[in-house]
Amino acid sequence: MTFTALSSAWLFALLVPLIVFYFLKLKRPRQIVPSLVLWRQVLSDQRVNSPFQKFKRNLLLLLQILLLTLLALAAMQPFLRRNAQRSARLPVLVDVSASMGALDKNGGRSRLDEAKQRLRERIEGLPADQELCLVAFAKSARKLTGFTNNRTELRDALAALEVEDVPGDLEEALHLAQALARTTPFDRVLVLTDGNLPAKTSFELPFQLELQKLPPAGPNAGITAFNARRSGAGDWELFVQLGVTDPPPAATATVELRVGDQVIAQEQVALAPGGTLRLAFRISGAQDAAIHAVLRPGGFDSLASDNDAWLTLPAVRPLDVFVPESLAAFRHAITALDGIRIFPKADNLSPSSFDLAITDKPETQKAAPALLACTVGFVPEDIAPLVRIGKKSVTAIDWRRDSPLLQHVSLDEVIFMDDPVTAPGKDDTAFANLGCEILAHGPHGPLALVRSDDSGGTMRVHLLFHPAQSTLPFRVAFPIFTANLVERARVLAGLSEAAAIATGVLPPQSFGAGAGVAVSGPSRFARTERADERGTVAGVPAPRVGEYTFTSGGIAGKARTVGASLLSANETGLAAVSEVEFGDRMSVSTASAATKSDRSLWWTLALAGFVVLLVEWWWFQRRAVA
Repeated sequence: MTFTALSSAWLFALLVPLIVFYFLKLKRPRQIVPSLVLWRQVLSDQRVNSPFQKFKRNLLLLLQILLLTLLALAAMQPFLRRNAQRSARLPVLVDVSASMGALDKNGGRSRLDEAKQRLRERIEGLPADQELCLVAFAKSARKLTGFTNNRTELRDALAALEVEDVPGDLEEALHLAQALARTTPFDRVLVLTDGNLPAKTSFELPFQLELQKLPPAGPNAGITAFNARRSGAGDWELFVQLGVTDPPPAATATVELRVGDQVIAQEQVALAPGGTLRLAFRISGAQDAAIHAVLRPGGFDSLASDNDAWLTLPAVRPLDVFVPESLAAFRHAITALDGIRIFPKADNLSPSSFDLAITDKPETQKAAPALLACTVGFVPEDIAPLVRIGKKSVTAIDWRRDSPLLQHVSLDEVIFMDDPVTAPGKDDTAFANLGCEILAHGPHGPLALVRSDDSGGTMRVHLLFHPAQSTLPFRVAFPIFTANLVERARVLAGLSEAAAIATGVLPPQSFGAGAGVAVSGPSRFARTERADERGTVAGVPAPRVGEYTFTSGGIAGKARTVGASLLSANETGLAAVSEVEFGDRMSVSTASAATKSDRSLWWTLALAGFVVLLVEWWWFQRRAVA
C-alpha cells in the first residue's frame, strides 16, 4: 500500500488530546457505603495521583481512537499498486472509427461503450498524483482534455465521445501524442481499440505503447463500393459491392435501390462467409437521379452504418468544351468526337463555365473557368519562378505511361521547338511542393505538368510547349491525347463515371460568390459556411453516414442534398490485428485483457470510519439508557 498525501499524517496527532481528555475526564460510578473511614486513605491517594491515574479500558475511547485512525488514513489517500508500469502522466487514445460502433449482440453494447466502461473504471480509481489526457481518433485525431486528474472533467469528456463513420488512422493519433510529448513529457501511451488497425505503419515509436484490444463484435455485412458507368446507349450501369465477415450475419440479404420512397430495383443475394459480392443494375440516364442503396441482412448485423450508400447521377448532356480558334488542331481533333459542344461558336451563346477548356493565353484561362483546364505554350504565373521556355529543338526523354492523360500516347521521335528549362537550384521537388506532377520530361526541364485540387474536383494540365511549334499534331499521339483530355473531363463532370461520396469531407459545392450557406445533416449536424470569391463552399466535414443538405439564403431552389457513405472494406470486415509493426521494425502486440489500474482505498477507509461512528453512537446510547 502506498500513500499519495503523506502530509495528512499530522491528523494522527489528534490522538494525543483525545487520550489526555480521557485521563482528565475519568468518571466513576456512584455507590452507597455504610462508612467512609476505610475510604479516606484512598481518597487522599486519588487527589495526589489523579492527573497520572492509570489508563483504564474504555470501549468508547477505543472506538473513537479507531475512528480517528481510519479518517487520518483516508486523508492520506492510500492505494494499492497493481501496475508495475504506472506513469505520472498517461495519454489515452480512444478509437472512435466506424467499426467501434459494432455491437456484440442484438441489443448489446458497442465497442465504444466497452472502451468507455474500461476508461470510466480507470478514472474512478485515478490516484491524486496521476494525470490522464484523453485523445479521440478516427480519420484524424483531436485532444479532448489536457493532462488532468480532475475526474469531473474526464467524465464529461468521456461522456461526449461518439462514433464517427470514417476509417481509423492510428498514425494520426500517434503523431498528436508525439506533439504532446514535446511540451509535457511522458513515457507510455495507452490505446483503446477494437484492433481494426493496419498491420504496418511507418511511425517510429518514441514512447512505450500499450494496445488494449476490446472484445470482438458480432457478424457483419455492408456496402463497400457503389459506383456507376455510362453505357453506350446513355443508360447507367450501377455496381454495388458487398463485404461479409466470417461468420456472416445471415445466409441471405436483400439489396434495394431507391429513389426517394420508391424502390426501383431489388435483388436477394447469398452471403458467403468472408466473401465479396458484386451486383450490377441498369437504370435510365435520361434525367438526374439520387440513388439510395440499402442492404437488409436476414439476421443480426452488428454494424448499421455500412448498410446505406448514396450515389448522385447527372442526366445525359453534351460535354461543354472551350477551345479558341487559334488552336485549330485541338478543335479539329475534338470535333471528331461524339457528345461534345465546342465553344466559342458563332450561333451559340457560351456558358459561364465549361467542363474542358484548352487555352494558349493567360487572360483566356481566367475568362473560361473549367473543371479541367489545359494551358499550352506558356508558363502559369505561380510556376514561372521554377521554369522558363527556351527556343531549341528537343525531344521527350521520358513520360508517365501509367497516367490516364497519356494512356496509349507515345512521344517517341516527336520534335519540340520549345525547350522548357528548370531554374538553377530547382528540381522535381520544387514542382511537387506546388502540387504539380511531371507528366513528360525534356532534356532540361518538364514538358508537361498536371495538378489536381485537394478534393479531386478540378484538374489543371500545363503543356509547356505549343503544339503548333512541334510535330505532335502530325502524330497519332495527338488525337489520342485529346481524346484522353475529353474523357478525363467527362469523369470530372460525372458524365461517364460516378462514385458514391465517402464520409470524412464533402466535395466542394458551388453557390454565388460570398453567399451564406447553411449545412444540415444526420445526428443534428448543423453549421454555417460562406462561399469564397469563386462561389465555392469547400471543406465541410461529414462525420456520419447520411444525407447532408446545403441551403443558400433559405431559398428552396438553392437547396441541394449530398449523401455520404462509409464505403470501407476494412471497417465492414471488422478484422482485428494481433500486432502492429512500426517504422523502427518494432512490433507491438495487442492485449485483450484490461490492464489493472491502481486501486484507491480512501473511500473504503472512509466507509469503515462511518461504520465505526455508528457503532460508537449505538454503544453510547445503550449506556445512557442503562
